[in-house]
Amino acid sequence: MSKPVIATASLAGCFGCHMSILDIDERILQLVELVEFNKSPVDDIKTITKPVDVGLIEGGCCNSENVEVLRSFRKNCKVLISLGECAIMGGLPAMRNGIPIRECLEEAYYRSPTIDPSDARIMPNDEDLPIILDKVYPNHEIVPVDYYLPGCPPSADLIWKALVALLEGKPLDLSYGLLKFD
Repeated sequence: MSKPVIATASLAGCFGCHMSILDIDERILQLVELVEFNKSPVDDIKTITKPVDVGLIEGGCCNSENVEVLRSFRKNCKVLISLGECAIMGGLPAMRNGIPIRECLEEAYYRSPTIDPSDARIMPNDEDLPIILDKVYPNHEIVPVDYYLPGCPPSADLIWKALVALLEGKPLDLSYGLLKFD
């Protein structure tokens, strides 16, 4: 019997949620016995090579590349879990949502304190760069999402219990202590 397939991906975020996956510590050996990892930074597989039973995605969508990655990921995952605040609400990257894009870019490339005042002010403008969206979108505004695991990042115990419940076909019975993240 083949093992369920898990894949993970990251969009606009900090990879903190992937660090929480690694924080399941020795249980990751149990997880490897229970599942087959496909695309994930955990195993360094870059592309999805077979249908995925459970996909975990962290980060929100701040540019056209994020949207493309999310849509492709969703298409290949039977169950999609938005992992962490950036995936669920846009998180820290969404702090720019109230500021016009032009103003954000000028602050980053023209007025940042780390820019040498003697350097020419150059705004990146290459057709190969992803197009920045008008705001940072949570994933459920782009594709259907099946489950949400909150936290910044979600705790390793929350990720573990949610994955085990899904893999065993049980309802997610997550206590407040696991969901509380403040």
